[in-house]
Amino acid sequence: MSARTLSGLDLGACADRIEQLQNRDGMIDWIETGVWDPWNHGESAMGLAVVGREEAVHRALDALAARQNADGSWDGELGAGIPMDESGERIAPPAIPATARDTNFNGYAAVTVLRCALALDEPRLIARHFAMVERALDWVLAHQSEHGDIVWRAPDAGQPLDSVDSLRAGNASLFKSLECGLRLADALGKPRPQWATARQRIADALIDRPERFDREIDRSAYAMDWYYPVLAGVVTGRTARAHLEEGWSRFVVEDLGCRCVTDEPWITAAETAELALACLSAGRTETARSLLDDLSPLASSQGGYWMGWQYELGAVWPRESPSWTAGAILLAADALYALSPGSDLLIRHARADAWTAGARAGAGSQAN
Repeated sequence: MSARTLSGLDLGACADRIEQLQNRDGMIDWIETGVWDPWNHGESAMGLAVVGREEAVHRALDALAARQNADGSWDGELGAGIPMDESGERIAPPAIPATARDTNFNGYAAVTVLRCALALDEPRLIARHFAMVERALDWVLAHQSEHGDIVWRAPDAGQPLDSVDSLRAGNASLFKSLECGLRLADALGKPRPQWATARQRIADALIDRPERFDREIDRSAYAMDWYYPVLAGVVTGRTARAHLEEGWSRFVVEDLGCRCVTDEPWITAAETAELALACLSAGRTETARSLLDDLSPLASSQGGYWMGWQYELGAVWPRESPSWTAGAILLAADALYALSPGSDLLIRHARADAWTAGARAGAGSQAN
């Protein structure tokens, strides 16, 4: 993809920004001062892939594999707990940041590998990194409860699994991650029926057992809890369109974008781009186009896009243009304008029961 700009979006600047934040070892930090986790690393790598930054993508995937723990997990820094500097305008990572082995963040490796392989038209990436994905997904599924939900992080030593909360948005994302994992396995002729069963159980829990999610904190005010079941393909068709319509006035500010949280006057570029993907998943193409058009004013002088806009103050906040924000915009533009092979991966979804017949047939047998 040669064009740097498209419909007001500076795609070249987004890719340049991500590469600016890629370290020599291939890892992609949030910002110049650090912060790393596997989910946002993967989002950034996929963004680079859809605009053909092949060398940078290879380095990012190899670095992700090199950083994986022996048990299949990654230790990611917790961005939600990172403070601001004294000005209140910039992120100031602590010297020793809090970390967690987040199940959603770990499972996202499957999406990352498949999207990069498709975008670059390099099937060899699937074979090269399948072992990494397999270890990650098997680790994730060790944290699925008897009710079908997957807890958000690895429990502390001696802590019961069911005492850890399960997040609605995270489980929806894992539903998509398992779809991608199954597609990778199929490409190599290595069926993984246990992944299909686990994916079906996640969908059943999200639809039939809503009480299993967000038990510790009510997250219904967060946009991701609203749109992620649509974005990930748990909710589809007319039901998906009705679901988006039901929450639209709570989360979307006309001509600006998507709030992160309903009670904060803060529009974020990444949530707006992800909501555009959810709209595309539900067949609302023009709405998705409008959402991406609304992001043009957030183009950053640093390259990429500012994280968000505090619209009551009329100010960019925080004054950061993260790698993953650029990645989310690139992925949404790719899905809307078909910039690369496989551009529909994040907006076309396999049904929850797509692999379960095979899973039943393979139940009790040893996977290859």
